[in-house]
Amino acid sequence: MKYLASCSFGKDSLATILLALMHGEPLDEAVYCEVMFDDDISGEVPEHRDFIYERAIPFLEANGVKVVVLRSEMTFIKSFYRILKRGNSAGKINSWPLCGRCCIQRDCKLPPINAYKQSLGSGVIQYIGISYDEQERLMRLEPGKAVSLLAKYKKTERDAAEICKRAGLYSPAYAFTSRNGCFFCPNAKRGELRHLYDHHPDLWARLLECQSAPNKATELFNRTERIDEIDQRFRYEAEQLSLFDGLPLEKAA
Repeated sequence: MKYLASCSFGKDSLATILLALMHGEPLDEAVYCEVMFDDDISGEVPEHRDFIYERAIPFLEANGVKVVVLRSEMTFIKSFYRILKRGNSAGKINSWPLCGRCCIQRDCKLPPINAYKQSLGSGVIQYIGISYDEQERLMRLEPGKAVSLLAKYKKTERDAAEICKRAGLYSPAYAFTSRNGCFFCPNAKRGELRHLYDHHPDLWARLLECQSAPNKATELFNRTERIDEIDQRFRYEAEQLSLFDGLPLEKAA
């Protein structure tokens, strides 16, 4: 048997690896699939990507854990500008991934992971970072192929965070988000998008550039808004804040 830990370098997957190390569980390697925005730019929020390569991977390798990094040839940009050949949107560019039906997960993440697992043969056990308090997800694990060490050792999501913090492996991305996701994810919450707008204007500009492309299958970045509408809202908020900048507190109020 070969034991793999699926790792996004979020708290649950890292806590799984740390539990394996603490309890002497068999672990051959950690497998990470990095979704790319284009051929050069990672889809990870920059703070999380820096954490992965500058802190987390060196820590795991120093503790004897081999880390395998996978990437697909398909990127967000290639997916975005792909011409659809079937359905009601045939002839249009694929454009934004849909909430709940993410083509990026389907085309950029799962294929390299599945291909790598198949290359190892049938004797593979996969550690999945699902916590003890996620019973519904745990019930969907395939017996004999996927195992949750968090469930085995009765560790909740909060426990997973504490395990990572004690090891110095708690991603700085958790300062502005409670989840792991690409910076272009349609499920991104307001705080994540505002962080990208405020701190990574170069990446924000790339999303606006995508919005300007003609003949898109969908204009919506998420379920309700275009990315340029979100941009306008953030600009308005920034302008309103600037009106109060420097005023005495009682006048600003």
